[in-house]
Amino acid sequence: MSDLVIGADGKARCRWGSSTDYLTYHDTEWGKPLHGDDHLYERMTLEAFQSGLSWLTILRKRENFRAAFDHFKIKKVAAYDDGDVARLMADVGIVRNRQKVDAAIANARAALEVDGGLSKLLWSFAPPPRPHRPRSFAEVPAITPESTALAKNLKKRGFRFVGPTTAYALMQATGMVDDHLAGCHVPPH
Repeated sequence: MSDLVIGADGKARCRWGSSTDYLTYHDTEWGKPLHGDDHLYERMTLEAFQSGLSWLTILRKRENFRAAFDHFKIKKVAAYDDGDVARLMADVGIVRNRQKVDAAIANARAALEVDGGLSKLLWSFAPPPRPHRPRSFAEVPAITPESTALAKNLKKRGFRFVGPTTAYALMQATGMVDDHLAGCHVPPH
């Protein structure tokens, strides 16, 4: 089976992005450069909630997460109290994992303390662009020196649930790296 497939629309795309559930996400969002503290906080939070689960689970619950977490406005989430934690733990529309809920709140508080903002910090770890896209998924790493350094820096600042693998997934999702395969119709950034 090829890592690149031709969809019903005649477009070549990464195999994982060819299913109905993933197509729009793959084509319009994944790997596109994303900036802005709240936007990146959302993606960091969703990647943390995905840990140990399928990304599809998170993607299908994304609008529920946005509603439950005040659209990931860092200042609002940082002010959450025990009542908000209880509300989140009772919300069947999200993943109800106490450690991940606590981490989301702690990460919002840590993000407020980042001089220059979360976006500037995260993008400072983006590696230089590759000379070419990977030809297969075998060429796509799970972690890199940059994701390891990012995870270490975030942990030092009090962030949780952002290990090297999660940090790399965040880098992929937000365009810090371009892991669309060579031949994928999504244009390089």
